[in-house]
Amino acid sequence: MSAKPPALVYNDAEKGTLDARSPQIADLARSEKKAADIDVFPVQSLKKDAPVTPSDVAKPPPAPAKPAKKRAPLWVLWVIWYNSYRRFFTVIFIVNFTGLGFAIAGKWPYAAQYPGALAVGNLNVAVLVRNEIFGRFLYGFVNLFFAKWTPLKFRLACTSTLQHLGGIHSGCAISGVAWLVLMVVHQFKAKYMFNDSLLAFGVITAVVLFITICAGLPWVRNTHHNVFERNHRFFGWTSLVMTWVYTIVTNAYNSADGKFDHVGVYVVRQQAFWYTVGMSTFIVLPWICTRHAKVDIELPSPKVAVLRFERGMQQGLLARISRSAVKEYHAFGIISEGTHAKYHYLICGVQGDFTKSLVNDPPRRIWTRELKFAGVSNTSTLYKRGIRICTGTGLGAALSTCIQSPYWYLIWIGSDQEKTFGPTISGLIHRHVGPERLLLWDSKTRGGRPPTMKILKEVYETWQAEVVFITSNYVGNAEIQQGCKEAGIPAFGTLWDF
Repeated sequence: MSAKPPALVYNDAEKGTLDARSPQIADLARSEKKAADIDVFPVQSLKKDAPVTPSDVAKPPPAPAKPAKKRAPLWVLWVIWYNSYRRFFTVIFIVNFTGLGFAIAGKWPYAAQYPGALAVGNLNVAVLVRNEIFGRFLYGFVNLFFAKWTPLKFRLACTSTLQHLGGIHSGCAISGVAWLVLMVVHQFKAKYMFNDSLLAFGVITAVVLFITICAGLPWVRNTHHNVFERNHRFFGWTSLVMTWVYTIVTNAYNSADGKFDHVGVYVVRQQAFWYTVGMSTFIVLPWICTRHAKVDIELPSPKVAVLRFERGMQQGLLARISRSAVKEYHAFGIISEGTHAKYHYLICGVQGDFTKSLVNDPPRRIWTRELKFAGVSNTSTLYKRGIRICTGTGLGAALSTCIQSPYWYLIWIGSDQEKTFGPTISGLIHRHVGPERLLLWDSKTRGGRPPTMKILKEVYETWQAEVVFITSNYVGNAEIQQGCKEAGIPAFGTLWDF
């Protein structure tokens, strides 16, 4: 916890130079802080069809001296680590396992009689909070009723809650398996009362659910994403089928005469049956929206692929795409000028096998879900003014917010941005994000990365922002989040599937 944080490292598509000067930054000359501390340049190169000559562009000053590394205080590391995700998980885990303790001790008759309902009920909630339709409903409800007028602390709590619903997902999934194990153990203790096939289905269901959970562990998800996608999905579907079988045979079995004669209406009346119906519905609904959509791919550089789809989108959404209808899906931030626009775009950094295949073998159609899921940027509607800071391809998750709202300030750190990301992305920035709310840092021109927190603190004050949203690599995200927390700046970073 107290270990020294690693140095911030950017790949080629995540380096960048401060290219635009904001009037707010210029106002610093009249304040106690010196505007001279930040070097800025005109954003000439982003103007469509505008020639760039030596007289148009100021000579960049030498790269700033690298500041001495500062270790974040322990309280900062703790607050960031023990976020809403872990707090949700802790509460759900404690409540369920306390209930398990009472059930094992014979102090909770309901749990002893209906452990299957508690198992499936927990799994039902776990699936529900990951359902993309339910997520869009929650984001829409919060944005509609609580935007701007409610206290800032309440709005920040709303954003944190929506961003970390995964804590409920993980807590309920693990608790559901625990209740199922208790049910199977009770049946084995009285196995003379149960059919062998029923016991076998119980064990198989518990094992498959356990494998599904293991496939979703942070280490697997972050370091072997394709393994996670395939196993978590296919074992999850297998778990659903086995849950159906186990729910039906358990409720159909009559331990009094050893026969499966509780069929039809009796099974339908059981609460576990309806929990399973709900869980199945929540799993199936997003897949109904899957389409083999037309896509155009622009390759401005070997490092980036820009995908163009038909139809405009609201800000703060992400798209899942795949070359297969059912195999691994990859999520990317959506860039769009609004719901009225003709197109929306995805920026894909060429790194893994999937994104490399987009360059080596560009498809004409690709699988995607027409109903997009909401990300943390979707709650930007809640705030009066904010800052979106991103590095490299993280622009994909950030740009729509700044395009569709004049109250959001964009800081983009990258390397040779216009050449790397191409005219389409540069044109969107030029047309919709004025220089008064744009800072670009090109590390290729500047010869190094920026003093990120210095810039961010001054923009935060001059722009009078309420919140900062961060999209960066793992190290960059940690560094900025720690700096913001220590400076008292409300900030939300990239999720790393804790």
